[in-house]
Amino acid sequence: MSVIPFDEREGTIWFDGAMVPWREAKIHVLSHGLHYGSSVFEGERAYGGRIFKSREHSERLRRSAQLLDFEIPYSVDQIEAAKAQVLATSGLQDAYLRPVAWRGSEMMGVAAQKNTIHLAIAAWEWPSYFDPATKMKGIRLDIADYRRPDPRTAPSTSKAAGLYMICTISKHRAENKGYADALMLDWEDNVAECTGANVFFIADGVIHTPQADRFLNGITRQTVIELAKRRGIEVIERRIRPEEMTGFSECFITGSAAEVTPVSEIGPYRFTPAALTKTLMDDYLAEVQPRAAAA
Repeated sequence: MSVIPFDEREGTIWFDGAMVPWREAKIHVLSHGLHYGSSVFEGERAYGGRIFKSREHSERLRRSAQLLDFEIPYSVDQIEAAKAQVLATSGLQDAYLRPVAWRGSEMMGVAAQKNTIHLAIAAWEWPSYFDPATKMKGIRLDIADYRRPDPRTAPSTSKAAGLYMICTISKHRAENKGYADALMLDWEDNVAECTGANVFFIADGVIHTPQADRFLNGITRQTVIELAKRRGIEVIERRIRPEEMTGFSECFITGSAAEVTPVSEIGPYRFTPAALTKTLMDDYLAEVQPRAAAA
């Protein structure tokens, strides 16, 4: 089945304050964001016409831009209104939303203090990131060659486009070897995250997850930790060495796209998706579904 390229789809995209035809939402080839990575974005899901934790995403988008030394010229409330408009115009109930902000083309060089800051928001239908028919079997992960950078070398807590360069390379290498994704270590060889998702492990009913001060602290990650604690499940956030993976019975990853996805294999390490992972999968799906309005 052929896939329609993203620049040839139908619909409209919110672009700098106006809804424009999808195919006309274009930028110049000499935009700073393209050449120097001065771009930030969000990945969000709508369920039943409601964007899950929308405001948290809008707030993080603005924080990410500030970490890259620019201000998005729209408030959180304005971004929220724009996303609602995009979703309503799309006619989609279950959708993926992509807000993206970047430096424009007034200056072409490392310095770009006078460049216009642009914002665009698109929405499209997007099925499960991994095959739902085999999801509980667990996906297979490679171990990436690249490391997540030291926070002293990059704005590692931002959702910045440039930080995903090594993620794309790592995911391509993993897929070429038959894996679904890759686990990345940090610069000190601790377990960090996958190319676009956070990772969790389970041992003896306790959840262990890398401390999120060296990479993006995902909104889905935060939600799953909250859901686990509601059930009285202990969650330990700490540095995890790769060799410790031999002692974990279950593993799963989290993200707006991945939601909660079980893992059966990371390189030489094996896991068996079981009851606790399934419980958190079910709890997360219940959490994101819109609540019925009170009578």
